[in-house]
Amino acid sequence: MADPHRRIPASARSVAAVARRLRWPVPVPRQPVAPHPDLIAEQAYIDEAYACLDASRAAASRLTSMVEVGRGGTEQARFEREVIFDTVVNRLTQLQLGDAALCFGRIDRELEPGLEPGLAPGLTGPLGSIESFYIGRIAVANSDQDPVIVDWRAPVAEPFYRATGRQPMGLARRRHFATRGRQLLGIEDELFGDTLASLGLPPTEAQPVISGQGALFSALETARTGRLGDIVATIQGEQDEIIRAPLPGVLVVQGGPGTGKTVVALHRAAYLLYTHRFPLEGQGVLVIGPNRLFLGYIEQVLPSLGEAGVELAVLADLVPGVSIRAYDLGLTARVKGDPRMVRFVQRALRDRQRPLRSDLVVGYGLQRLTLRRDRSVEIIRDARRRHRRHNAARRFVENEVFAELALSARDELAASEVRERLRRDPQVREALEWMWPVLTPAQFLHDLYGARGLLRHAAEGVFSDEEWMALHRERSESISEVVWTHEDAPVLDEARALLGPKPRRRRSGERADDDEIRTYGHIVVDEAQDLSPMQLRMLERRSLNGSMTVVGDIAQATGQWAHASWEEILDRLPARRPPQRAELTLGYRLPAPIMALAARVLRHAAPELQPPRSVREDGAEPIISRATPGSLARAVAEITVTERAEVDPGQVAIICPSSIIDHICTALDDAAIAYGRATRNGLEHRVTVVEVGLVKGLEVDAAIVVEPALIVAEQAQGDRALYVALTRATKRLAVVHEAPLPPSLEP
Repeated sequence: MADPHRRIPASARSVAAVARRLRWPVPVPRQPVAPHPDLIAEQAYIDEAYACLDASRAAASRLTSMVEVGRGGTEQARFEREVIFDTVVNRLTQLQLGDAALCFGRIDRELEPGLEPGLAPGLTGPLGSIESFYIGRIAVANSDQDPVIVDWRAPVAEPFYRATGRQPMGLARRRHFATRGRQLLGIEDELFGDTLASLGLPPTEAQPVISGQGALFSALETARTGRLGDIVATIQGEQDEIIRAPLPGVLVVQGGPGTGKTVVALHRAAYLLYTHRFPLEGQGVLVIGPNRLFLGYIEQVLPSLGEAGVELAVLADLVPGVSIRAYDLGLTARVKGDPRMVRFVQRALRDRQRPLRSDLVVGYGLQRLTLRRDRSVEIIRDARRRHRRHNAARRFVENEVFAELALSARDELAASEVRERLRRDPQVREALEWMWPVLTPAQFLHDLYGARGLLRHAAEGVFSDEEWMALHRERSESISEVVWTHEDAPVLDEARALLGPKPRRRRSGERADDDEIRTYGHIVVDEAQDLSPMQLRMLERRSLNGSMTVVGDIAQATGQWAHASWEEILDRLPARRPPQRAELTLGYRLPAPIMALAARVLRHAAPELQPPRSVREDGAEPIISRATPGSLARAVAEITVTERAEVDPGQVAIICPSSIIDHICTALDDAAIAYGRATRNGLEHRVTVVEVGLVKGLEVDAAIVVEPALIVAEQAQGDRALYVALTRATKRLAVVHEAPLPPSLEP
């Protein structure tokens, strides 16, 4: 490809020099105000791609009317129509892009000698034959089924994200598109290898850091919307390497704030579904987030990538039949997450498998039938030996009890006849409930937590008196009135695994495993650094084959079970294969001035860890403002007005300790500032008040961190919680305090 700018202006030479010094790919030199010469031609190609997409969508819509699922025909025919209908609907979902860009780039690849250019538009020139591929959100073909847009996950698209000056992967040029809807606004080119030589520029020998920096910085400067967007157009090399990592085993991704670990994990889920459609589509992919506010924040990412079938959940959502609305604190939370809880629950369940306290004697016509106590001991022992799960053994216990009663009769009786006549007898029912009750996890834990005697006996040799007493709470009148906590979720799940489903007759068409704990072909876990051993055990139980992507930042571990290393977490996850490890080292979200302030806190919170390297050197300096005594809330309201105007139309988050959040909201009301509370409205408002414990994983344009000393005092991992709060903003940060700053924030 010949370049019209044969004589390179001094400004272009300086840009190239800076790019080499920063280890970026060298941009094509051109006057910054001149439109790209290929803009019109590329717009025409994108228009044609959209026309093909519209045609595909129309064809899929027509298919839905042809395969309407009716009541006629054989069961096999109805099943086949349902499968076809679901397939068509799924394809229609993939083709609905909304405002997202269909195409965001192009790669020009040098062909080997003797090969002809591909079907995609190519280039010829001093470099010889070039074949081009347009990279987009989904694959689009024309009426002849020739590719027009290549799916970003396809192997041929890999160089778009991974090619570097040192390893061009066969590329001559990489082109990034800046678009708004269907309109192409600008083009950014990166040249490789001989293409640079044709322009009189030396090849880039260093490893590039940023690909498509113009498109990337533009995306970073865009105002936040309250929903996490995809980064499919701006994925960087180290991110793409993680996204395309092999499926088997556990992949651990360490990433500091702003490195994109959450979107990388979500794009990896989309990539794996594309690459391993069978079997993952049938096995399922599960994404676990730290709280429901976080799930609401990320819920649009996978649908925007054409993958709407991934299940998003918090751990509490995986426990059916209970309402989990609260949180435990302190020692109670610590004990419920302790791995010793496994043995504790096992012992507590054995306490509910009891021989009779005395012989059972029950009337049967003119005679009495007897079940001796010593025989009940044998029945309990045999039930434990024969059955792995508690509820499944109830039928065995019943059969043995009725058989023993039948044997005690003067005349020969059939056990089935005794069962039929005595199964509703109050004495027999009471004996069975004493020996081997059928329990749900909620019933089991409700009884256990409400009885000091049961707690004490199960905790003997496992927990101290202080620890088991932290589990005690008064019983409610009804099991439906119990307020369960998120820390109860893994304990309920442990009980569910030991109890199994309640014996019942299944309805027609209902599978035998409908009550079983579901497993998944791949599990993505975000913010894994805070998960307790019991929560990690809960996840391991749901892994079908040990395939997981686990992301987080050890420096942001703030919970009762904050882990000091990934080894502590890996020890509790499937170990069928050696774990893979990756680290994201570049921070994209935080401007360097904000990262510098947060790094002060990191030195106190986790001195062994290094902060990510920010790619955004410029940015507003953080504001640290001390309020006069008694005016903290009013000062927060005043600075909120300023910050809202500075990032208009972006979002502002007021990050508070939980103890003063109502006080801050009152001040905002008094100042007539429109705002939302994260626990009620998510991030739907331009100004959101959010408790510091819920802010992890979120990003906003401006953050106002209120009373750092109180954050440090109230949180289990105070300095780490403060570090999280300080690293949420993409543009501006303000710290408002009345009490003296904690030592970690002092210069």
